[in-house]
Amino acid sequence: MEYFFVLGVGLIAGTVGGIVGFGSSIMLMPVLVVAFGPRQAVPIMAVAAIMTNLSRIVVWWRDVDWRACAAYSITGAPAAVFGARTLLVLPPGIVEVALGAFFIAMVPLRRLLAAHDLRLGLWHLAVIGLVVGFITGIVATTGPLTVPVFLAYGLVKGAFLATEAAGSLAIYVTK
Repeated sequence: MEYFFVLGVGLIAGTVGGIVGFGSSIMLMPVLVVAFGPRQAVPIMAVAAIMTNLSRIVVWWRDVDWRACAAYSITGAPAAVFGARTLLVLPPGIVEVALGAFFIAMVPLRRLLAAHDLRLGLWHLAVIGLVVGFITGIVATTGPLTVPVFLAYGLVKGAFLATEAAGSLAIYVTK
């Protein structure tokens, strides 16, 4: 029965994520944690994120800003390896608390980033990729953090969706 519940939430989350451009991971992750536990939920969510981001890249291929993607990914992908390794050595109770705290903290942090109307350059993307890559290795998804980052770089519409997806794909594949 839990598989049908996960499937139902996955379909709803995928629809919302397809319309908005992000957010499906946040909707699906708590359900996966309850159904399979935190250690299993993270890699399951990583596979789902790979498929989601790959589809966005295919749709918006011509709009990808490859320089921004490279700047973000070159530090983010190796950092994701260290984050995933950290996840494996942490006790499950700490992982559950970290996942919950991270998702609660993402709401005000995202609002703070959006409120300051920052303009970022390529080197900013590299630094942020390092931090977000490590965090993604531990907590599964950081979409609400990367959205204001790529918007602050100046990407909009298809370029935003495709470039953010390409950078995230590099991190998830590495993870």
